[in-house]
Amino acid sequence: MRSILVLSTSAVAVVAASTAFAGTVKYYADYDPAPLAAMEEIIADFEAANPEIDIQLQNFDHEGYKTSIRNFLTADAPDLANWYAGNRMAPFVNAGQFADISDVWEANGLKDSLASALPSMTIDDKQWGIPYTYYQWGIYYNKDAYAKVGAEVPETYEQFVANCALFKDAGIDCLTTGTKALWPGAGIFDYMNLRTNGYEFHMDLANGKVPWTDDRVRATFAEWAKLVEPGYISANHAALDWQDAASQLVQGTAANYVMGNFAVAVFKEGGMTNDTLGFMPFPTINPDVVRAEEAPTDTIHLTAAASNVEDAKAFLAYMAGAEAQTKMNAAMGQLPINKDATVAEDDPFIKAGFELLSTTEGGIAQFFDRDAPAEMAKIGMEGFQQFMVQPDQLDNILERLEKARERIYQ
Repeated sequence: MRSILVLSTSAVAVVAASTAFAGTVKYYADYDPAPLAAMEEIIADFEAANPEIDIQLQNFDHEGYKTSIRNFLTADAPDLANWYAGNRMAPFVNAGQFADISDVWEANGLKDSLASALPSMTIDDKQWGIPYTYYQWGIYYNKDAYAKVGAEVPETYEQFVANCALFKDAGIDCLTTGTKALWPGAGIFDYMNLRTNGYEFHMDLANGKVPWTDDRVRATFAEWAKLVEPGYISANHAALDWQDAASQLVQGTAANYVMGNFAVAVFKEGGMTNDTLGFMPFPTINPDVVRAEEAPTDTIHLTAAASNVEDAKAFLAYMAGAEAQTKMNAAMGQLPINKDATVAEDDPFIKAGFELLSTTEGGIAQFFDRDAPAEMAKIGMEGFQQFMVQPDQLDNILERLEKARERIYQ
């Protein structure tokens, strides 16, 4: 029997007071309507194959859930809870509130089928949840702008920078972004650092283990400066929202945009089609660095206080499978992590993202404001924005970030 409840945060106390029975798995989540409907179908499929197990899904609003999880993991935890990969799950792992499910990964061959997300689900050589959806970041570009200047789609950063000179001569911004809300600039920084120094260094920086004044960080900014100093990035980006920058790509006044796949809908609403909008991975900077990607990842976790561990693990194994992940992500318009899942063949951006992420060997970063603590993320993103406006202030920016690191990670 399936039990689905949709709850406000005021109902948390009532939910927490419910009694768990043998064969019952309590699962707390925060799905939007479309993925909630898909999850209801997945649970029905699972229960049909496992009639002795009753998954009781209790769904909360997003913002309330972010606050409530800290309370219910301490007070009366469910068996399963939704959260996020990488550094976002680390506090709950370190506090002993998420359980090690390495046995589920081993028994089901998940280090192979979910290989792209393995680094972001691993702490202390153990796996702490099941990733079920992510979406790619990369460079979206205007094909007409490329054709206008005779530019080829680049594979290396050197080629990308050379293209920028062509675009500038034609009066086209090589790269647009809108940093009024700060976070779009973090996407550029993340890729500059991932391509220059690799995933492990990027995670160490986000974890406060590396000084911001380190020469390797300066190397990242030196690569970024190749776009900033010649004026290849839209000059008014600090006054633009990300949708405003999207309009520049649509209109052809900008050629490239580092952004997540959710922006495709905005590009197409503006009039772009598959014939005029293209996608490419962020180009290679250091060929010796194994390719890593940016793909914020949603996860399901076994709580350390779970009452029904065996059945909860059975459902986690099911959610890791290709069939469940295909169904879930078709509803979400995102990408399954399981490499044997399928995606819509008629969507070139979903198809390209699935291929890109499924073949990523260097790790999946979650995005700067997920990978770094909130206070460090804000200060960092302010610094990224300032660098793109005042590159001559790099020393002051890095010193400010370093002082913040010393204080925040104590």
